[in-house]
Amino acid sequence: MMMDRRELANKIRALEGLSNDEKSALLGLLNAQKKYGLVWEDKPENVELQMVSELPVLTEVKDRAIISEDADAPNHILIEGDNLHALTALTYTHAGRIDVIYIDPPYNTGNKDFVYNDSFVDKEDSYRHSKWLSFMAKRLEIAKFLLSEKGVIFISIDDNEQAQLKLLCDEIFGESNFVADIAWQRTYSPRNDSQGISAEKEHLIVYGKTASWSPCKLPRTEKMDKIYKNPDNDIAPWRNSDAFAPGASTHQGMVYAIQHPFTGKLIYPYKGACWPLRQSDMLENMQAWGKYELKDLNDAEARAAVCGISPDEVRQGVLGIVLTTSLEEAKRYAQEVYDRGRWPRFFFTNKGKGGIARKTYLENTDGRVVTNLWNYEEVGHTDEASKELKAIFGDKPFSTPKPTRLISRIIQISSSAKDITILDFFAGSGTTLHATMQLNATDGGHRQCILVTNNENNICEEVTYERNRRVIQGYTTAKGEAVEGLHSNNMRYYRTDFVPRAKTIANMRALTNVATDLLCIRNNVYKEIGGFGGKRIPAKIARYFDDGKTRMLVIYAEAYVSAFVNLLLNMEVDGKILVYVFSNSNYAYDDNFEEVLDKVELCALPDAIYKAYKKALPSDKSVQEAEKTSADETANANEEDAQ
Repeated sequence: MMMDRRELANKIRALEGLSNDEKSALLGLLNAQKKYGLVWEDKPENVELQMVSELPVLTEVKDRAIISEDADAPNHILIEGDNLHALTALTYTHAGRIDVIYIDPPYNTGNKDFVYNDSFVDKEDSYRHSKWLSFMAKRLEIAKFLLSEKGVIFISIDDNEQAQLKLLCDEIFGESNFVADIAWQRTYSPRNDSQGISAEKEHLIVYGKTASWSPCKLPRTEKMDKIYKNPDNDIAPWRNSDAFAPGASTHQGMVYAIQHPFTGKLIYPYKGACWPLRQSDMLENMQAWGKYELKDLNDAEARAAVCGISPDEVRQGVLGIVLTTSLEEAKRYAQEVYDRGRWPRFFFTNKGKGGIARKTYLENTDGRVVTNLWNYEEVGHTDEASKELKAIFGDKPFSTPKPTRLISRIIQISSSAKDITILDFFAGSGTTLHATMQLNATDGGHRQCILVTNNENNICEEVTYERNRRVIQGYTTAKGEAVEGLHSNNMRYYRTDFVPRAKTIANMRALTNVATDLLCIRNNVYKEIGGFGGKRIPAKIARYFDDGKTRMLVIYAEAYVSAFVNLLLNMEVDGKILVYVFSNSNYAYDDNFEEVLDKVELCALPDAIYKAYKKALPSDKSVQEAEKTSADETANANEEDAQ
């Protein structure tokens, strides 16, 4: 397995005993070996530098929680904060557990749409593309880690960064996992453009976590179903299956002759025609008419008689599927099979005188194939998205929303399962959660959605949260029309917070004490019980959660471990209780719990969090190196300006 180039570069930077010049030389050699791909200057972010000394956590804002009376309502999560911090926290709660990621990142047009280190990046910025790629790479690498093995990511983008994004995703997700570049027709009418060609589409870049991912089929249309007819009074409408048509280009060189079950004649369609049918398929499907066997028609005259051509023209390897029972018996059997509803799979073309072809029944079809062209009539357009926001707010509080129909399409084709987890870490106006709840209401699903957005211009509080609060609780449009809420949904609001990163005992205790919200998210259990084993417990010692499905005990004061073991000894436990206990190592007091190990699943905190965060946290040295490089570039630029 090849080592990731960035990982190798970080290892070179961390080597002891080498001067900076020697490290630079090694890094130069590493970069020189690159034959093909995307190269950019890694630009450190303030939010990344912050994590050199601090660890991000998630803290619930309880007064913003919207809790349904439906005990089975899905728990949706809204996180206010920088998405790099939030994604880092999610590496502990959701590693390998996200099924669908949809993001609509800044397009980097240079028109004040991309903020980097608290400043807008404009078109004249020499490092405009490098900053955007650095920004995206860090987040996409974590996104890949969060995806399940059956997961998929969809990324909205326009022409400004589409080419760079495709190459970046090839590196991060693997070129072999690329699925499609979908063109979404975002507008229903041409508009003036400075380049003279109206930009009517945007891109949806799609990558699977593995190459095995494939989209679910879409519902069939009435137009598609009209193709199916019933000219022979079969028990259901059908059409000819093109894959089995005589003379198909996929023919592998085998010629078949078929004995007609009702006439007893060996049928061959016409000179030179053939079918791409495997022998096993033919025999299996002919069983609906009677008992058949394959016969090798080695005799040239026999082959010629079957095919209706001269012996010299017969191809090698001619097979005949020949009836082995009497014709009368075959007819009776075929009628019985037909009456029982086991449909004939084949029919004879040209009124019984032509070749054999397979029937495809309408009732056996499973939808239509997804294409890489999505028109606005099916999935909506930008004006529709704006009208959706205006209906909820009375105005348009967000400039670039996506229509709910577009996101619904993405979710529908991503997985046939209705209990998947969806993540959008550029949440904007919150369309992804809105679409998720609508889809659940339509098909009875139990999908969960996680949104992440910063609170720049109060967008998280006043748009993302407020939109979905109204969708859940109901609202009245500007026209005075009442819209019933999607009440069977919970929405919980979190903010990113921080604790010191240095592994002192005090800091480790602080991380453990604030990690309970992370544990609730990780285990999807939020109902707190005031006691444990019939005893009340002070919150500074431990907290216990039990929603009837999952039970979780968090022990902050390790001195009370023996007391909890004694309580467990006298408890009847069905399944296992998740027990998290503070420890300054990875030891979870297994010896103390030995008598009740059949009742608990142990985990030491904060060690488990530290291990998970390693996937996302910057190393001290790598960030400081990047920071130094950036400072040098700034100094050089200032020198040039001075000259």
